[in-house]
Amino acid sequence: MNDTQVTLVKKSWAKLEPIAPTAAALLYDRLFSVAPDVRPLFADDMAEQKRKLMQMLSAVVDSLDDLETIVSEVQALGRRRAGYGAKPEHYDLVGECLLWTLGQGLGEDFTPEVKDA
Repeated sequence: MNDTQVTLVKKSWAKLEPIAPTAAALLYDRLFSVAPDVRPLFADDMAEQKRKLMQMLSAVVDSLDDLETIVSEVQALGRRRAGYGAKPEHYDLVGECLLWTLGQGLGEDFTPEVKDA
């Protein structure tokens, strides 16, 4: 990522953070709608999962200027998810659902440049 993209991501995330619980609900609703087969990979009560997702995304966004500070934590998260049955293709689905959620949450502020970043 270049500096402009980092700035775009940080600014757009700051706009989304106030509605983090709603954004998390949108993301998981979308994920389970487009890929119902992944629902069993998650607990019945999603409250904690939603909170943890938004917390991790915030940490990643905050660390975009120095990703080395968070790489090991994100890798460990990926290993734990794999242990729960997550497959590589699931990450693409989550990414697509995240972009969709950002579009919903940011509205007209979700420009092509922001999506690209």
